[in-house]
Amino acid sequence: MRHRLCVLLVLLAGVLVSPEAFAQQTDTTAGPGQRDPSQVSGVVLEQNYPNPFSTDTRIPFILGEDLFQDGRPVIVSVRIYNLLRQLIAVPKAVDHPSAAGQPASELRYDRPGRYLLYWDGTNTSGDKVTSGIYFCQIVANGHTAVGRMIVTR
Repeated sequence: MRHRLCVLLVLLAGVLVSPEAFAQQTDTTAGPGQRDPSQVSGVVLEQNYPNPFSTDTRIPFILGEDLFQDGRPVIVSVRIYNLLRQLIAVPKAVDHPSAAGQPASELRYDRPGRYLLYWDGTNTSGDKVTSGIYFCQIVANGHTAVGRMIVTR
């Protein structure tokens, strides 16, 4: 019963706290579905899947063509925060051309497209995070997007 009450409170808090309230600057946050990367402006953080999740999740994102107009690579950093805006984790790149499996911290991307991250549901110390709402924030050359994720244990 106590566990159910905690989960209910966490879900209720998620309704009250939106990703937009978390981010100071948000380009777009997409729901599930396939977008054409050539039609994307800036960076788009798509909904993680599964969501909610209990063990691990995938986090898709799109880098739009306009980020690459100057011919230089795009620098991408991704962080996962709790409701108190405390850093919890850095997900790993799944399909990065040269850094697959590496933390998504200042990774260079040379072309637009859809990419994927992986989070195993642990914090920076390697401990499993508790049930609750977490925010995934992606920053790509100054463009920011934020998405909400729910962990159930």
